[in-house]
Amino acid sequence: MITRLDPRRYVRTPWKNGGGVTVDIAFDGDIWRFSRTPITAPGPFSDYAGFDRLQVLVAGRGLVLQTPDGEIDLRTPFRPVRFAGETPIVSRLEAGPVEVVNLLGDRRCVRLDLAVLSAGDTQRLGAGLHIAYCAAGSSILRLGDEEHDLPDDGGLQIEAPDGVLATCGAGRIVMGSILCVSR
Repeated sequence: MITRLDPRRYVRTPWKNGGGVTVDIAFDGDIWRFSRTPITAPGPFSDYAGFDRLQVLVAGRGLVLQTPDGEIDLRTPFRPVRFAGETPIVSRLEAGPVEVVNLLGDRRCVRLDLAVLSAGDTQRLGAGLHIAYCAAGSSILRLGDEEHDLPDDGGLQIEAPDGVLATCGAGRIVMGSILCVSR
């Protein structure tokens, strides 16, 4: 089953630490969330103890996440990183404001993956729920034999009980995958 994600229905949610606002594109209560977030000033990240976090820079350059163990490098756009939600993080902006796409989920309930598909890239989506999101411009996503045009800031929620082959026909697509696990 494929559901089109409409930017007019996205939900704006204040950060837990009060430092900004996240745009929730798709979510399942307190279990998982796929969102886009502007980071306009350096500062601490919210604590999401018990959650896994994946993040990719989609606008701007020069984001660095400082942790007690060193840096998480997000300087280059469209290179996803993974970190634990309980990791103390302070962001550093080396070249002005940026925007990121986040996928976070309660690790007791879900396993997550975040990938970026560029034109010509193919990825086998396993059984589960997937969010295909066009962060800039427009793109084309082929799912099996079906072709879907994605506008800027648009996306699809894909429920694939048996998995599906996804190909980016044009543009760039951020693909979040959520697999439910036994509690």
